[in-house]
Amino acid sequence: MIARTCNIPISSLIIAPFNLAWGVDVYATVTAVNVYGSSTVSSEGNGAKILREPDAPVNLANNPAITTGSQIGLTWAQGLENGGTPVIDFTIAYKFDTNDFVVLKSAIAQ
Repeated sequence: MIARTCNIPISSLIIAPFNLAWGVDVYATVTAVNVYGSSTVSSEGNGAKILREPDAPVNLANNPAITTGSQIGLTWAQGLENGGTPVIDFTIAYKFDTNDFVVLKSAIAQ
């Protein structure tokens, strides 16, 4: 018996006619077809979850109520879509001039 695979782009499931939301479980069945007709429908397969990375945070700004000569305060809002699962933390990176970004702090809880 030969195992078969099928890759379905998530983009085709989140637009019309399906309009599935991020985080929803998707279950599938398969029917075999040959020149004589179609088989009965297979048993339902285990679910796959529609997931992706979250959207980038927005509205990053200085928080003047916290910023002093010895610390910088930042505020931001979570991006529009969380990718189907809750955002668990944030990472802050910084750079000077044309240098690469360097992680300053990670695992910042919401």
